[in-house]
Amino acid sequence: MNGPQTTPATPTTPTALTVAEAAARLDAFTVVDVRTPGEYASGRLPGAHNVPLDRLDEASAALMEAARRRPLLIVCASGARSARGCARLAELGVRAATLEGGTGAWAAAGHALERQAGARTPWPMDRQVRLAAGSLVVAGFAAGLAWPPAHWLSGMVGAGLVFSGATNTCGMAALLARLPHNRPGRDAVPFEETLTHLTT
Repeated sequence: MNGPQTTPATPTTPTALTVAEAAARLDAFTVVDVRTPGEYASGRLPGAHNVPLDRLDEASAALMEAARRRPLLIVCASGARSARGCARLAELGVRAATLEGGTGAWAAAGHALERQAGARTPWPMDRQVRLAAGSLVVAGFAAGLAWPPAHWLSGMVGAGLVFSGATNTCGMAALLARLPHNRPGRDAVPFEETLTHLTT
């Protein structure tokens, strides 16, 4: 049978960890950061591997292999993307836990974040989405004062946000992740090398 095989359920592996729980036994986990490479470079949990959310399927075999050795802890900025990542991995047969509150909660609790020297610091993706969506709504409203059909832009953005909330997906985030400031820097570890690290 092709594809990842289901990992046997283990009652000792929770589906979510608080910052305190994660900090107490971080070395027991393989930490996977599902943020964009730009966000990851700006500060991540010690030892975290970067597998962006939109590449989880591609990395599923490596993550399955890593999960056989140690449980996976999935991390993002706030916990929203990591929860989606855990759900997707579960569909692929890979067990993982999410870090509640993400790197934001980790740093707020006084724990250190690793950073690449000289790395730029892009805004967290949820903040980028709010700025982009809000800007489009304001632009549609303002343009609609001169040309009423432009109000449809605001309506479409609003509908997109409703769909995003209902489905727990975000197409705008997927588009923003492709912008240069969210892409890997020149010193970033290549994705293929990350997969190799996960399996060794």
